[in-house]
Amino acid sequence: MSTWLRRLASLCLPFLLFPAGEAGAQADPHHFMFNSGQTIQPFFEGWAHNPDGSFEMHFGYLNRNYVEELHVPVGADNRIMPGGPDRGQPTYFYPRMSHLAFSVTVPADWGDRRLVWQVTVRDETYRAEGWLQPEWEIGADPAGAFLASRERVADNQPPTLTIDGQREAAVGATLVLTARVSDDGLPEPRPRVGGGQGPLPTFEPTTDGFTVPVNVPQIQRSVRKRPTRSQVDRVNVTWTQMRGPTGAEARLVEENETEPETTALALTFASAGEYLFRVVASDGPEQVTEDVSITVR
Repeated sequence: MSTWLRRLASLCLPFLLFPAGEAGAQADPHHFMFNSGQTIQPFFEGWAHNPDGSFEMHFGYLNRNYVEELHVPVGADNRIMPGGPDRGQPTYFYPRMSHLAFSVTVPADWGDRRLVWQVTVRDETYRAEGWLQPEWEIGADPAGAFLASRERVADNQPPTLTIDGQREAAVGATLVLTARVSDDGLPEPRPRVGGGQGPLPTFEPTTDGFTVPVNVPQIQRSVRKRPTRSQVDRVNVTWTQMRGPTGAEARLVEENETEPETTALALTFASAGEYLFRVVASDGPEQVTEDVSITVR
């Protein structure tokens, strides 16, 4: 029996052993995959030295839902301690895993104190605790993971990034942000190795086979909301919603509609509120970041 069939059989087994009503009661969110209705687990990813002697504490999160986006405003349900509740953490949460979602700078005399990020969703509270344990030190650019010689990295300059566009919109209207990017052309592109990932399996119900449990998603990448990515002259540009209500729709503007060395994002908002988008332009070892605040009325 293939691996995905074995997984499907184990997933559906409780529904075969119990009547429909009891099967729902047996569903443990730690053992099942759900489209919605689940919680958020923040986690600490490590710390790094800053040139001024301070330290950078890096955090990510797991939104346990496969489809549902979540919005948890800063406050009692989304806070950093000490020094919070607001230390720049996200209030908008994409489905599933988001690594290196944000960082918090702590002073050089931080010592053995702990930095805590606490998130409460549906009356369930989860915490991430970070401290300067030596084994948890990571590079100053943990997202870089770029293999290049010291000389090439030393010569390379970070890209430049400028964001143009309106900063206010009405619910239902479309707002366009344009990122203007330039770069020195370094480092030289690396040759690509290996092949891509094949298509992920899906649950295909049959007339005489297993029935997919309610609220368990099809395992398809296209189902989930994710940051929007594009490329301008070998520079990768990532648009990430950091704050604001759920329901914002983002799409890249077609290349033939934009100028050279630019990439544009069209945004449509379902709810009024204050939104924050983080735009990162990266050439591999170097990157530059711009935050864009948008008011939707």
